[in-house]
Amino acid sequence: MQKALRETNLTDIGTPKRGKVRDVYDLGDKLLIVASDRLSAFDVVLPTGIPDKGKVLTKLSVFWFRQMGGIVKNHILEVDVDKYPDALKKYSDNLRDRSMLAKKAQVIPVECVVRGYLSGSGWNDYKKTGTICGMKLPGDLVESAKLERPIFTPTTKAEEGHDMNISFEKLVGIVGENLAEKLRDLSINVYEKGCEIAERKGIIIADTKFEFGMVDDEMIIVDEILTPDSSRFWSKKLYKAGGAQDSYDKQIVRDYLNTLDWDKTYPGPELPEAIAEKARARYIEILEILTGQGL
Repeated sequence: MQKALRETNLTDIGTPKRGKVRDVYDLGDKLLIVASDRLSAFDVVLPTGIPDKGKVLTKLSVFWFRQMGGIVKNHILEVDVDKYPDALKKYSDNLRDRSMLAKKAQVIPVECVVRGYLSGSGWNDYKKTGTICGMKLPGDLVESAKLERPIFTPTTKAEEGHDMNISFEKLVGIVGENLAEKLRDLSINVYEKGCEIAERKGIIIADTKFEFGMVDDEMIIVDEILTPDSSRFWSKKLYKAGGAQDSYDKQIVRDYLNTLDWDKTYPGPELPEAIAEKARARYIEILEILTGQGL
């Protein structure tokens, strides 16, 4: 199997800000965002990457950003490396299909989570309290149940460790009422549009998270959108409420890690090549289903 791109080293461009997956270079008037093949599980970046994962995330994000153009603008300036500034041309091979030039935005410090189905941490919270982010839900729901309507369940945005669920009232306290309402309404609108498109292709988007920023007093969507790293994708054909669903994401990796004697803290374990290859195939599969195009 080909080697995963763990990190980028554009030596004469500067030192990037490295996130769990992306390396962000400040080019002065714009940003260069490069999606590596790093994989985070249980909030730990693993030593084994997933080859081509960064390309899948970038291609899917570009696809969805374009689909949502009528709802909200995004941060993309350019994705064709042949049109990048001359200083980046020598790095074209590393940047192709996994990078974008983006507008600089004042990022709003919350994760905007939308849930259409009861799964993951939302299901765990519901089992304990009957609520998610302070919102009371019907008392007879089962795991993976479709909710009557999508709900907005924001979280804090943690640089390291876990994001924490917050109520809408707490969000208002962080960003103000007008901005909070706009974040909620835009998030739900983008999610519903995504669901409409995905379901025509046989895919359920169970939940997702967005990030937004401000550019000249205008809210735009930034980072990534409706990818396997930010969303839970299920097969519409195989969906059956009442238990966990097979997901088009890194669940293969999580399931493997759960068989190990690992305390979910850094450093994470190496992945066997077979597990990494299965995860790679899963990422590519959802790209092909949603966009009709492969790598």
